[in-house]
Amino acid sequence: MDLNAEVDHLVKASQAWIPMVMQYASKVVLALVVLCVGWWLINRVTASLQKLLALRHIDLALQRFIGTLANVVLKILLLVSVASTIGIETTSFVAAIGGATVAIGLALQGSLANFAGGVLILLFRPFRIGDWIEAQGVSGTVDSIQIFHTVLRTGDNRTVILPNGNLSNGIITNTNRQPTRKITFDIGVDYDADLQKAREILLDLARDPRVLQTPAPEAVVAALGDSSITVSLRIWVNTGDFGAVTNMLNGEIRDRLRAEGIDIPFPQRVIRVMQEEAKQPA
Repeated sequence: MDLNAEVDHLVKASQAWIPMVMQYASKVVLALVVLCVGWWLINRVTASLQKLLALRHIDLALQRFIGTLANVVLKILLLVSVASTIGIETTSFVAAIGGATVAIGLALQGSLANFAGGVLILLFRPFRIGDWIEAQGVSGTVDSIQIFHTVLRTGDNRTVILPNGNLSNGIITNTNRQPTRKITFDIGVDYDADLQKAREILLDLARDPRVLQTPAPEAVVAALGDSSITVSLRIWVNTGDFGAVTNMLNGEIRDRLRAEGIDIPFPQRVIRVMQEEAKQPA
């Protein structure tokens, strides 16, 4: 009698928990299917994202970083979704992730600003490696562009490291972006000088093969100063020839003008001294 009662109890218990097991097993199977399919899709999506970035010629380091970041974030979201499908409470888990993210963000404000600046620089490319730029009061050749900072090499071979946060939010002058550059020389000549001859001399100096003929070189009277007349030579050169042509003309203009009898006067100032005679008493 006791044996029959025990059997009846087991049968009733099995009838109660077998449906629960079957229901939970179906959820587990569904979660595993979602996990496998989602994992595969995430890998495909991130691989396609990296190919798209490569087609846009995004920096290789940024390609890998964006691809890895997207992969990790999507997989975390997938795991949270799978846990919710099984029936695990995810509210506290999501809240913990959010709180940790906020805390890390506050602790790394400066680093995150530099990181965001690095991403913007690598995406929009205001300059490239090898360009000569002026930014944050420093000028030099770009040696490397990192996620958090940019390395410049100055003209006297010093290494300057600029945080990308400040760099991306400031004014950047890139002297290598355009293929040609304009050089303007302002020369002050004496008021008694032959202006036409001075202009011809400057244009003759501009016949250097490195000087572009389109736009054509021009020499004009630019200003009438206090002690001299400013004659301006304006020429265009390829960006790579800018420094060499500038140095060449700086060295030759003065000697050529002097040889032709055209003076470059020093600044002059005329001072009149007014003296009032003292009145003699009667």
